Amino acid sequence: MSNGYQNTLKEKNNSRMALPVELGIKSNTLLKDLVMAMLPSGGNLNSCFTCGICASGCPASGLADMDPRMFVRMISMGMDEELMTSDWVWMCTTCNRCVHVCPMQIDIPMLVFIVRNNWPKNKRPRGIVDYCSQGLKTDTCSTTGISSEDFKFIVEDVADDVRQTQQGFEQLNVPMDKKGASLFVNQNSRMPTDEPQEMAPLWKILHLAGADWTYGSKGWAAENYCMFLADDSSWEKLVATKASIVDKLGCKTLLNTECGHDFFSVRQGLEKFGIPHSFEVKSIIEYYANWIREGRLKVTSDWNLDLKIKFTVQDPCQLVRKSYGDFIADELRFVIKEAVGEENFIDMVPNRSNNYCCGGGGGAVQTDFIEERLSYGKIKLEQILETEAAYCITPCNNCHTQIMALSRHSQAGFNTVRLWTILCLAMGVLGENERKYLGKDLARVGLK
Repeated sequence: MSNGYQNTLKEKNNSRMALPVELGIKSNTLLKDLVMAMLPSGGNLNSCFTCGICASGCPASGLADMDPRMFVRMISMGMDEELMTSDWVWMCTTCNRCVHVCPMQIDIPMLVFIVRNNWPKNKRPRGIVDYCSQGLKTDTCSTTGISSEDFKFIVEDVADDVRQTQQGFEQLNVPMDKKGASLFVNQNSRMPTDEPQEMAPLWKILHLAGADWTYGSKGWAAENYCMFLADDSSWEKLVATKASIVDKLGCKTLLNTECGHDFFSVRQGLEKFGIPHSFEVKSIIEYYANWIREGRLKVTSDWNLDLKIKFTVQDPCQLVRKSYGDFIADELRFVIKEAVGEENFIDMVPNRSNNYCCGGGGGAVQTDFIEERLSYGKIKLEQILETEAAYCITPCNNCHTQIMALSRHSQAGFNTVRLWTILCLAMGVLGENERKYLGKDLARVGLK
């Protein structure tokens, strides 16, 4: 941020001390007009008193010499040119923590969305653009471009290996395009493309729970980077594609599997675009908890009685703060404590809806702002280190990628692991080649 702007901002702040920011009043500037047009009747954006709570609780504060408070002030002052050239809008993960702590509930992520939407197309982060574009090219909606035929081949190949090599799963069924199945299960594209064995623990959980489920050969991919671009038409197209496939199969629930942003993008997209559908959108974490309570998943923490290995968990912003709220965070903790032992779970502070974003959301993991993303994650890294946990459970693919990068970059030594891996470990059914993210302390636990 230039010294000239900082001086101007200081003068404006001093001259308007204790007065609200007024946006869009007799304004001819693009961003202010767009903001005011998008606000619902009685919108409270004019209520900002620049208290700074948003900035003090935002891990992106300081990146690119920007913070949420400055961002709002610059819009109010008509500084379109500066805003439209600040890469901060792509470093902000739109995690909504600023809204959560704001006494006036001002929707700063919505303002970021507006700027992203108006960003020159040829200057948008190439990684997010490519992922959005790729997702639109196939009816699988996959960002990796994997076709329906390849997806079916990979799934059956891995399932066949499990049936042949793992006792108790000789009858493992991984349904594809099963009409009338209760649950339509999605899958992050990275799994079949880069680490297909990581899908097997999920299938075992569904098998042991006796779930009535299916994959779709189409529309199964659990990602939507067009939402991160603020490309409404493309966001809508992906959600509509998935919705039509789920409805065509007659499934009652689209079950999201440990992926925060796709859960939000589908649920929010269905409402935002008024897409007709006859199914619910749920997170598998809710099902994990119910299946354990019902005794359908025989989870025990006995394996950790002597080991006493400590675990913490990252609350995915898209799933907790932006969607379910604390309910799903509490269900998440119930599941983890059943699997590792209550005495072996250590919470980060703050947590649940007040959780800090890890820095991997908003499309950040697909940008070239790597150093900025790691800097953003310092608060999360410190939180994890304070727990002294050996493992951070990450029930979201972007969280998993980011937190693993934080640990490796800082040589912190803790491991990141998916929830379904720990559940299968706690049920004694985790295969030998399904332990990619386990450390030496758990590498052989439960194996004969």
